[in-house]
Amino acid sequence: MGTAGTFWTIAFIIAIILLVAGVVIYFLNSWASKKSALQNEMVAQHKQTVSMYIIDKKKDRMTNANMPRAMIEQVPRLGRMMKVPLVKAKVGPQIMTMVCEAETFKALPVKKTVQVEIAGAYIVSMKGMKTKVQLDQQRRARRKSTEEAVPVKWHEKLSAKIRRK
Repeated sequence: MGTAGTFWTIAFIIAIILLVAGVVIYFLNSWASKKSALQNEMVAQHKQTVSMYIIDKKKDRMTNANMPRAMIEQVPRLGRMMKVPLVKAKVGPQIMTMVCEAETFKALPVKKTVQVEIAGAYIVSMKGMKTKVQLDQQRRARRKSTEEAVPVKWHEKLSAKIRRK
């Protein structure tokens, strides 16, 4: 009887710990989503369309990039250690290193002038260009349409009828 009581006591303690951890994670998630929504709203208010020539793009740590010291200090410590998509671009007469969204980073062409929406030193999106996913969907649609448009030859129809018999 003593071992069964000990087992249930340990199981009860573990269940309480898991419940507390779940509640903490729930509240942290709601806090982070509110903060993210605030930041997205701020970016939407301050974004502007600019034409820039993309010189180079790479994923690197912010501390290794040629970023202003004040900007690097605003980033959380964990964010400084992570690799982020960085774009080196010429905006007007200045050459700047800018942080970019992951989806936009994949679609940005190197050594080309593009229209992008920026908010400060952050590239939000790109105008007039399609992502790789959209281009793949267009290619698949074209392949399907060309496959359907190919007429079946008379001898292929005849050989199919013969095979059925």
